[in-house]
Amino acid sequence: IMYGASLTKAAFAYMVLQLVDEGLVDLDRPIADYLDRPIPDYEGWAVLEGDEDWRRVTPRHVLTHTTGLHNLRFLEPNRDLKFHFTPGDAYAYSGEGFWLLQLMLEEGLGLDVKEEMQRRMFDRFDMPNTSMQWREDFADNLADGYAMDGSFEPHDERSNVAASGSMDTTIADQAKMWRGMLAGEGLSAASRAEWVRPQFPIRTAQKFPTIENYDTSDPRGEPINLSAGLGVETWDGPQGRAFAKGGHNPWTGNIVICQEVEERCLVLLGNSVRAEIIYPEIVEFVLGETDYPWWWTYPALHDPE
Repeated sequence: IMYGASLTKAAFAYMVLQLVDEGLVDLDRPIADYLDRPIPDYEGWAVLEGDEDWRRVTPRHVLTHTTGLHNLRFLEPNRDLKFHFTPGDAYAYSGEGFWLLQLMLEEGLGLDVKEEMQRRMFDRFDMPNTSMQWREDFADNLADGYAMDGSFEPHDERSNVAASGSMDTTIADQAKMWRGMLAGEGLSAASRAEWVRPQFPIRTAQKFPTIENYDTSDPRGEPINLSAGLGVETWDGPQGRAFAKGGHNPWTGNIVICQEVEERCLVLLGNSVRAEIIYPEIVEFVLGETDYPWWWTYPALHDPE
């Protein structure tokens, strides 16, 4: 059992698209419209009081990381959220946005995100060893983590369900899930296409920029049409459209890269960030040249040139 980290976001986005197909969610309707109370009235969101941008945020903004919210609120100088730009104006990776969309599903639609993910994703794709919440039966078969310096980190038993990244999983289960998502199982053809359609251009020098010094002028993304899909990143590679999603923390290195035309995905899970150093060579060995922007995802590990 390994920590899925932000691979959770791709699975959650795919589940949300099922709700779109059923008419329960409109990607372009403000999240606030689904809720009985203003967003600042909900626990954990009072800090947004007085900033009317919360009225603008839509599910599409969340899934394309264009909300204007920081990745994690504790990274803010005062550890409180604020909008750094008007939703929809720029790309800035944000896990906090996924918490907001989860609030909408739970409080606005009355859905249990854990149960919806279990039924719509993990059961659908026959993933017996995957859950949005720690299970006691995982304890006998888990991978602990190791940081770049080799220091040990016990596997985190996550008790909270988080659309942004609480999934525990195995590489076998992830292979099933990505195979099913690549095939569009459970989605209409229109929603499957929308999932990986280039939704918003990415022109940052790296995936996790310091949002206070935000710069969207890096020229390297444009030649490959690097863009945000819905919960994934997409670009034009030598074989045509490709898409990917990573999952990372100081002792976890995960990435999945998929080729649309060849209908192939490569799933890489690592319980040490040291694994990320060799991922480009593994990807090229298995999939051939992909033009994946390693300089953007792992700027500290790979020469940007």
